[in-house]
Amino acid sequence: MKEESIFVEYFGDSPVVRMMNFLILGKDFDYSMTDIAEGANVGWTSFQRAWKNLCKNDVVKPTRTIGKAKLFKLNTDNLTVKKIIKLHWEILKLETNKSLQEAVIEH
Repeated sequence: MKEESIFVEYFGDSPVVRMMNFLILGKDFDYSMTDIAEGANVGWTSFQRAWKNLCKNDVVKPTRTIGKAKLFKLNTDNLTVKKIIKLHWEILKLETNKSLQEAVIEH
């Protein structure tokens, strides 16, 4: 069983949130649409609906084509994406600190 991401816990377990979490964690890499859907554990129909919005809002950008597969990555030049990435890491930091404090109190 896969452990749930703190980001997904905060914003709800939806296809878009799972896809954003996957893309933020792998922001330095490019992926095929299939890789993103599988990596985010999102069904294909839900993926396609969410994907249209991510493309329309310039959240993802194409990087290259390998054979018939187009590869994409998170558009880290987009100001909104930059802020979402920062929020992602701030949430992770806050929750990690909270967990560490609770562990210290317990011992």
